[in-house]
Amino acid sequence: MVSASRKTFLPLDPVTFSNESKAVIDFIADYYENVEKYPVQSTVEPGYLSAMLPESAPYCPEPLQDILEDVSNCIIPGLTHWQSPNFFAYFHANASTAGFFGEMLCSGFNVVGFNWISSPAATELESIVLDWMGKMLKLPSSFLFSGTGGGVLHGSSCEAAVCVLAAARDKALKELGGWENITKLVVYASDQAHFTFQKAAKLVGIPPSNFRLIETSFSTGFSLSPENLRFVIEDNIRSGLVPLFLCATIGTTPSGAVDPIAELGKVAMEFKLWLHIDAAYAGSGCICPELRHYLDGVELANSISMNPHKWFLTNMDCCCLWIKEPKLLVDSLSTDPEILRNNASKSKAVVDCKDWQIALSRRFRALKLWVVIRRHGLANLMCHIRSDIAMAKRFEALVGEDERFEIVVPRKFALVCFRLKPKVEEEDLNCKLVEAINSSGRAFMSHAVLSGIYVIRCAIGTTLTQQHHVDALWKLIQDKAQSLLM
Repeated sequence: MVSASRKTFLPLDPVTFSNESKAVIDFIADYYENVEKYPVQSTVEPGYLSAMLPESAPYCPEPLQDILEDVSNCIIPGLTHWQSPNFFAYFHANASTAGFFGEMLCSGFNVVGFNWISSPAATELESIVLDWMGKMLKLPSSFLFSGTGGGVLHGSSCEAAVCVLAAARDKALKELGGWENITKLVVYASDQAHFTFQKAAKLVGIPPSNFRLIETSFSTGFSLSPENLRFVIEDNIRSGLVPLFLCATIGTTPSGAVDPIAELGKVAMEFKLWLHIDAAYAGSGCICPELRHYLDGVELANSISMNPHKWFLTNMDCCCLWIKEPKLLVDSLSTDPEILRNNASKSKAVVDCKDWQIALSRRFRALKLWVVIRRHGLANLMCHIRSDIAMAKRFEALVGEDERFEIVVPRKFALVCFRLKPKVEEEDLNCKLVEAINSSGRAFMSHAVLSGIYVIRCAIGTTLTQQHHVDALWKLIQDKAQSLLM
């Protein structure tokens, strides 16, 4: 009975796979061709999808065409279109043809490369690609496999943060004499640092009260002051606490600020903190020689991460993490179950990536990043970054020419923070402006609050965005502002 039913059900038939994959690719290509026609931010109400789909799963198979039709009618209306050229809200989730091809290969092979022997190419390509990427960023050899360090691909900065915090925690607790000292450990970051580091600290057992957010200000461009950091650390030491971990950011989410890596690195060395550099957004830009200076001082760090899926044309998900002492990561995260033991893992030349991450299973992300780098080359990747920055410069200039508006934070990359100058009785004016822009469906923007001031963020960098989209955005902003002021 089982054999007979098996003959009538082939979930992976090469002919069907070929034909239906082409149909799906055509569907996606059509989506990209028409993505600009959709309202950028979804306009559906909560619970809309339950009213459109059946309450239970189908018993019999359904044709692919019917499924794609439902994607058009039910799913697409509920999407906020991150690949729209009029998406300016958050830091980008870059997509590209090369990234899509790499993702297809990754999904097609569908290998689970948790250790070397489970798919040697997956592990070895990852080591090679991380060295390629590190060399493009001009990282010291102490972070590279070809030097004395190494790296691993995670899905997100959140995962990378948990892993390096766990490594830093275990190293410190070993020196302090045991887990009972975990309540003494303190983590430091600026108030502009990504909130994922607070979550990561909680996950590794650091008491929430021991996470110190150092206040930033307009006077420093919202970067972390080494002097303020030192003051807080010394106060904590007097209270019997133990400084553990410092997160420095290159390209903060609210304002695009850059922390002074070299100066912070000296403070970290003095107080024996683990220094991690979060370059999730702006790290990609540092492949350009004119932006590389933002990484000056990286040699003083213990680890650094950046996300190629943000600004490096690599489809979600892909986060590079480099670490100077991989042994610390392995000591903290490794397991050695009998079922995974093999002769290859005994070799010092072999990396078992399961010991560099939270989960056991892992995708062949290296294939995707490898295809992107090869298909575009360093020259075109730099051109992509510079093009986005040029559009941001133009938008910044347009804002500066209109006396009703002001630039709130000096632009460093492709994020422009600005606002409509409010009168005292119009404190919510910029909030209303953002709502008017987003409700139009013609663009999607977000905001931040910097030292109590509500600012509008214009994050330029979606792959399909061109200059005329930026110009149209500015015209939309002016029109909506004029309506509000009248």
